[in-house]
Amino acid sequence: MFRRLSLAGLAMIAATGLACADPIEGNWKTEAGSTARISACGSGFCIKLISGTHSGKQIGTMAASGSGYTGTITDPANDKTYKGKASIAGGILKMSGCVLGGLICQSQNWNRM
Repeated sequence: MFRRLSLAGLAMIAATGLACADPIEGNWKTEAGSTARISACGSGFCIKLISGTHSGKQIGTMAASGSGYTGTITDPANDKTYKGKASIAGGILKMSGCVLGGLICQSQNWNRM
């Protein structure tokens, strides 16, 4: 009995460690077909396009916030920056940029590569 409880406790600790990992880091395919790399920088994460028309351009920063991420996102076509948020479900990263205090938002789904 004690052995089962010990194994169950160890499994819970291991699962908790995995849940705390930041899965936002890595390469993501944008809806436009470009590849964006999200990597740690400062106290959060930087988003940089590494392929496509705007390759080399940093287009945002995010920081962990609750169960998702918040920060800024820049439209690489016109260089306008918006308040942004992101959430991950499986291999899908939902990115949103908003204006007017969140009244008007536009979202995209990016796929993990």
